[in-house]
Amino acid sequence: MKIAIGSDHGGFKYKKIIIKHLKDIGHTVLDVGPLSEERSNYPTFGIAVGEAVQGKRADFGIVICTTGEGIAIAANKVKGIRAGIGYNDEVARLMRLHNDANVISFGQAHMDIHDVLRRIDIFLTTPFEGGRHATRVDIIKDYEK
Repeated sequence: MKIAIGSDHGGFKYKKIIIKHLKDIGHTVLDVGPLSEERSNYPTFGIAVGEAVQGKRADFGIVICTTGEGIAIAANKVKGIRAGIGYNDEVARLMRLHNDANVISFGQAHMDIHDVLRRIDIFLTTPFEGGRHATRVDIIKDYEK
């Protein structure tokens, strides 16, 4: 799979670790930035990841900031993006299974990197269940039109 990833300065350290993990397990990574830990603006990179997924340059996206909130909000502004915060293993699974999420967000200051890596693996290997959940996702898609 091809995974788009972006952060701000508050998520840069985890971004580098996540990129290595993704490559180690065979994924291709599209790093939309930033390229250093210098102060940066999370909306720029959340939107860039969203646009990469929307434009089919990536299958899924991962975004990281200090809390995971702001960058998820930014990614969700891109039409067709369904981003959620992977704050525990079950949520990482259910956001794919029930919500067909295509971007997962993390807060570097509030999550252990080992938990984050495990949740990424859960997210990327969980298929969308469809059925009654597809009806709900379709309501969101219809609203976006």
